[in-house]
Amino acid sequence: MPAVVVVGTQWGDEGKGKATDQLGQDVDYVVKFNGGNNAGHTVVIDGEKFAFHLLPAGVLTPGVVPVIGNGVVVDLEVLFSEIAEIEARGKDTSSLRISANAHLIPSYNRVLDRTTERFLGARQLGTTGRGIGPTYADKMNRVGIRVQDLFDESILRQKVHAALGQKNNLFLKVFNRPAIDPDAIADDLLSYAERIKPLVIDCSLVLNEALDAGRTVLFEAGQATMLDIDHGTYPFVTSSNPTAGGACTGTGVGPTRIDAVVGVAKAYTTRVGEGPFPTELHDAMGERLRQEGGEVGVTTGRPRRCGWHDAVVTRYACRVNGLTDLVLTKLDVLTGHQSIPVCVAYDVDGERTEEMPLTQTGFHHARPVYEEMPGWSEDISGVRRFADLPQAAQDYVLRIEELARTRVSAIGVGAGREATITRHRLLG
Repeated sequence: MPAVVVVGTQWGDEGKGKATDQLGQDVDYVVKFNGGNNAGHTVVIDGEKFAFHLLPAGVLTPGVVPVIGNGVVVDLEVLFSEIAEIEARGKDTSSLRISANAHLIPSYNRVLDRTTERFLGARQLGTTGRGIGPTYADKMNRVGIRVQDLFDESILRQKVHAALGQKNNLFLKVFNRPAIDPDAIADDLLSYAERIKPLVIDCSLVLNEALDAGRTVLFEAGQATMLDIDHGTYPFVTSSNPTAGGACTGTGVGPTRIDAVVGVAKAYTTRVGEGPFPTELHDAMGERLRQEGGEVGVTTGRPRRCGWHDAVVTRYACRVNGLTDLVLTKLDVLTGHQSIPVCVAYDVDGERTEEMPLTQTGFHHARPVYEEMPGWSEDISGVRRFADLPQAAQDYVLRIEELARTRVSAIGVGAGREATITRHRLLG
């Protein structure tokens, strides 16, 4: 399978980093195709934990070329800070490549992001304040700054002046903030030009030539399906497309070249930020999942909202992404529960539905309809064969598979790279 896409099926934090890292042992390229440093993923190798925000997970694997695609927005300060941190821990990042068409996050968009959130008050969206949304807005408004602009000072300065011509009026007249000096912004961006130049590529050309040569390319999504700007719980979403279609627009690789789409889902459900969450638990059980699952945002540091597995959401994600396989993570966290509810449908104003409600209002009003599954007490963290799981754990996985209408090909039973049960090979 030369081209495989990995996406999250919930609201993020499902363990895509671990799944990508594991698959990355057998691939030649790992490509991040959307988002920016508003997402985070954790990879544990030989007991050592690595937290990424902007870099693709494949950066840790010798022989793999990690690529930041054109669909990503790049904060240069964060990028080089991550590179320095990983290299200080003895890892080589020299193979990293970046699309010339990727957009840059200038510091004024971080200011705008944080200021706008404060201005919204009770209507805040729960953004990370890292300038992601304003940078994607600039892209669509055609006032964005791309990596390639760093190599033409005249064009760069023109673009910064044009963007701030609009934004400074907003800062001064609406937010009562001082104007930002466009030349200071341009100088800051230009200071990275020589450092980034050796990394810059024509992403579409490089990846298509790699596929032509029989290389294996893994496309890695940031965030997850329910945060997709088009298919998520709008407006409580991110500003890009972390669904499988985003792999094509975010890299310049056509859809006919994609061979498999792997979705990652937790055995339960979590969410960071605002927005509806039908299975959220506001009691001691929710806190237990949070504590036992270590549910704190890698990027934000905020406690994650926790709830039972929502099979309606998972099935929706399988459809939207055209999933061929599911990876179910953190099954071990459910050990010790006498009974484990699974949301199999919603009650929306007295009517049962097994599909996502048509409207935002309907989803806000959705109440979970649960099916109780028996739990298990045995420690499963050392299990490596599906048949060796307790029968109740096997039944739980098989029920998730049945509800999702997509095969569960791998199961995570611990944080480490090796703590995985493989039912079906995802590559080859």
